[in-house]
Amino acid sequence: MSDLKIGRLVVGALHTNTYFVYKEDGDECIVIDPADTGRLLFGKIRSAGFRTVGILLTHGHHDHMGGVETMKLAANEVAENHGYDPVQVYACEAERELLNSATMNLSDWLGHACTLDADVYVKDGQEIEIAGIKCKVIATPGHTVGSCCYYFEEAGFCVCGDTIFNMSVGRTDMPTGSMSALVRSIKDKIFTLPDETILHPGHGDATSVAFEKENNPYSA
Repeated sequence: MSDLKIGRLVVGALHTNTYFVYKEDGDECIVIDPADTGRLLFGKIRSAGFRTVGILLTHGHHDHMGGVETMKLAANEVAENHGYDPVQVYACEAERELLNSATMNLSDWLGHACTLDADVYVKDGQEIEIAGIKCKVIATPGHTVGSCCYYFEEAGFCVCGDTIFNMSVGRTDMPTGSMSALVRSIKDKIFTLPDETILHPGHGDATSVAFEKENNPYSA
């Protein structure tokens, strides 16, 4: 049985799920999609007993990366004071353009334009290991061209951003979106994971591969 666990904080105007993955008896965690109020998120996670050692992004929309800069600053202040390695931000390489455009990432539309450049750009199938926590990058273009999921195989769960929701999918009418690509990503990538895999979406409650195969209207 895996000792990996996942926690969730719901933040921001669009009620985005920010996740943190940690080992049951450890004090380090990876944060996925710090959506807003980065210092506040960092403080809440730290109060829960965890030190942020890495930040992963499922995609570059502002409601998923709006808290990255301030969270990274807070985490690196702690890292510098204690001699830890600096915290790095990871994103799929195909998302670079969107992250670097306030128009494409929708932050200018929301009234507080921001851009971001990840420290590490990853590829489909790449294995990531941070502080002994391992996951696999699964590129799932559709919601955006560089959307991806992070599959924690040993724990049996996948953090999937806005690619798939409980009985729904992410919208594709924004920059770089494609419904045909999204459907292919769900069928060819997400639905090839074991049926018992728990899916943790960017908004709303968790679901499973088996449930979505049976109930998601885009599974046919």
